[in-house]
Amino acid sequence: MRWIPLFLMAVLVACAPPREIVPVTSVPVRSDTTARPAVTPPTQAALLPYADVPTGRFDGGKMWTFDNPPVAYFQEEYGLTVDSLWLARARGASLRFGTGCSASFVSAMGLIMTNHHCARESITEVEEEGEGLLDAGFLATSRAEERAVEDLYVDRLMAIDDVTAEVYALDRADMPPSARAAERDRQAEALGSRLTAEAKATDSTRVVEVVPLYNGGRYAAYTYERLDDVRLVMAPELQVGFFGGDWDNFTYPRYNLDVAFFRAYDKAGRPIRPSHYFRWSDDGAAEGDPVFVVGSGGSTSRLATVSQLEYLRDHELPATLTLLDKRARILREYVDANPEEADAYDLRNAYFSLQNTRKSLQGQLDGLQSDWLIPRKGAAELALQQKILQSDSLSAEYRSVFGELAAVQLSKEASLETAQAFAFFLNPSLSSRILARAMYGYVLTLIRQRGAPPQQRAEIREEALEIESFPPELEKQLIALRISELRDALGPQDASVRRLLGDSTPEEVAALLVDSTALKDSSSFRVLLDKNYLTSGDASVEAIEVIAPLYFTQNQQLESFEEREQALNSRLGRARFAVYGHEVPPDATFSPRLSDGRVLAYEVDGYAIPPFTTYFGLYERFYASSGQSEWTLPERWIDAPATFDRSTPLNLVSTNDITGGNSGSPLLNADLEIVGLIFDSNMQALPNEFIYTDGQARSVSVDSRGILAALVEVYGAHDLAGELLRGMDRPAEEAGGR
Repeated sequence: MRWIPLFLMAVLVACAPPREIVPVTSVPVRSDTTARPAVTPPTQAALLPYADVPTGRFDGGKMWTFDNPPVAYFQEEYGLTVDSLWLARARGASLRFGTGCSASFVSAMGLIMTNHHCARESITEVEEEGEGLLDAGFLATSRAEERAVEDLYVDRLMAIDDVTAEVYALDRADMPPSARAAERDRQAEALGSRLTAEAKATDSTRVVEVVPLYNGGRYAAYTYERLDDVRLVMAPELQVGFFGGDWDNFTYPRYNLDVAFFRAYDKAGRPIRPSHYFRWSDDGAAEGDPVFVVGSGGSTSRLATVSQLEYLRDHELPATLTLLDKRARILREYVDANPEEADAYDLRNAYFSLQNTRKSLQGQLDGLQSDWLIPRKGAAELALQQKILQSDSLSAEYRSVFGELAAVQLSKEASLETAQAFAFFLNPSLSSRILARAMYGYVLTLIRQRGAPPQQRAEIREEALEIESFPPELEKQLIALRISELRDALGPQDASVRRLLGDSTPEEVAALLVDSTALKDSSSFRVLLDKNYLTSGDASVEAIEVIAPLYFTQNQQLESFEEREQALNSRLGRARFAVYGHEVPPDATFSPRLSDGRVLAYEVDGYAIPPFTTYFGLYERFYASSGQSEWTLPERWIDAPATFDRSTPLNLVSTNDITGGNSGSPLLNADLEIVGLIFDSNMQALPNEFIYTDGQARSVSVDSRGILAALVEVYGAHDLAGELLRGMDRPAEEAGGR
């Protein structure tokens, strides 16, 4: 729910009033609401109704870490011998893409493949005036035409080291248990910085991240090679890369060419020659084939307890979806009414991202509200509790964790309404840029008065200046919405609300603020930031002096809950690992994982859903859409040559375990050849956030044959297609390495 720039988060404490930890039994509620009855924390007795609910072998997922792959299972299930060379090839050719996606090397000359939707920001960044590359597409016909993307990088995993003992050795005995997990993560981050500095002493491209696994039950140091000269090579038009638009998002059958190509260069400006890359499969995949995904899934919540899931189901997710719906409506109306200005501010991308998040959360909520998910999780939790109680040492350490986690959910529930009033406050896509700038001005003024060191002030200033402007009319709507949410949460008679509104409406206050403030202009904001913002007399000062203290106080309370919950999650993670070890993979952490599955059809309401779609389906959608914008096609696609075989497979589904962050992951056959490109999942897979299933849940990929056909027949990208196909004849090891 919250989005706070990391460096600003570090100084919130300096600007907030002293923290007051509110006991569970005394969290204040508004006087005009009815307090809910207390909920008894779950015990074994409470979970007994789930005792006979069957669980699955892989309920915890199939996102295997590279240092603990399920070698015996792969042999048992697929007859596949996974040796060190196979793993080195899979790991060495896969990449983390700097926009929060995945990618892979697909040629001996540093060619990179990822999704179009992962490349959208890069596409708009490199376009020249009047080009409109999102709509027109892009193809570099020579290396000289490839366009460098500022600040874009890719990471290639080089090593994994278990540093659990080292991190836990840094535990401070003087800290309360509730704070130790957060401190442990801070120590892990510091360890990562130290290891990075040591690695860079011998290789400037090295970056080390210390990653918490099993909610902090274990820690691993992931060493990456970071390549930061990345250039756009090819991207189709948005209408093809996002065919069906938001309407088709998280659905299947699909007809998307969601692909883009980049190239990585070394410090001397030469294309990277990777030691490993994925060769292209000319034959693609067939139904029933085993397939593997290598990518960096962002996060999952499969270790969550029943009480945590019930809180999400009954409180947090419904409230968050309400907030997102309001913001989506504002953005959509503005984009529709002002298409040219919306493109200038990149609002289409912001809207697509918001809708993607909204649909994802709705799918998660649907899963939690089903009649099977929580009972199945309850059965697994009951089994874990019983195993803990069977061991005297584990019982003494961990038996109380489940009840304590349930108590935290009660505290979060009691403060949810106020927390929601500040949700997304500093998220650049979902909130007012003017209020965000005002918050930075407020913080910078205060820490300057309190003698903060110059480097700290400089970093906050730099972060503040990265905030780009929004159109004034959009600002008015977002600010009015924020003030309305504050009024609804605190009550119209609250002193802060009355000070903020006076006798005016939220809309009137927002309009006056936007029309009068200098913060809507980036140059004027820079001037105010370098002076004393709080004494500047700007129209935004009075508003932020009301909002900021409320925000900081609320943030402090949420942090106290999160610290407590994080500590308990960490204890539970250690308990799970003590019971199950590596048998259950850790939750996703945006670190490289290996996932197995099969290309497989499925049924919905008695209807068979085929594992493949073809270009015939894309054109059928186009001709049947009667000009609806989601299913229109660019001219080059309407006029595709007669040689273009429309029976070519375009999209396919498989049972691989993926999540957000896996977008752009290669779909590979047992020989580690490209047979597809992951870009989405179906709606039935969204509850996989909490429990992995493969009955109807499917990952959706672009078929390798569909990509190649489009490059050759529609775009005439013969050199690019040839570069992909040359890898079929020449193994990566013969192509030279770095």
